[in-house]
Amino acid sequence: MCEVQMKCLLVVAHGSRRAESNDEVRSLAAALGRQAGDRYASVTAGFLELAAPSIPGGIEECIRRGAKEVVVLPYFLSAGRHVVKDIPAEVDIKRREHPHVNIRIAPYLGSAAGITALLMGLAEAPA
Repeated sequence: MCEVQMKCLLVVAHGSRRAESNDEVRSLAAALGRQAGDRYASVTAGFLELAAPSIPGGIEECIRRGAKEVVVLPYFLSAGRHVVKDIPAEVDIKRREHPHVNIRIAPYLGSAAGITALLMGLAEAPA
C-alpha cells in the first residue's frame, strides 16, 4: 500500500504596511486552496516582511500540520533580490532544520508562460 504524503502550498508575497494588501494575498491563497481540491492539504500565505506569518513561520505551520512536502510559490513579478536571494535563504534555513521534509521553491509568478496573455487580457478589459 502506498502512503500519501501530505503536501502544503505556501504563497509568498512581499508583505505590506497596508493590511488590505496582505488580506488580498490571503484571499488569493484561499481561492487557490479551493481550486486545488485535494492536491494540497492546505494553501496559505506567507510574507517576506511587514506581515505575518513570515516565510519561516508559514513553513513551520505547514510542518506542524503534518506536511512532508511544502511548495513555496513566490508571488512576485520579476527575479529581483527577493526572488533570487532572500526567499531561497529563508527556505534553506528551514531545509536544514527539517531535512525529512521536501521544501521546494516553485517558479515565481512573472516567469509563467501565460503571464503575457493574462496582462493583455487585463489591458483590453473594459474599465
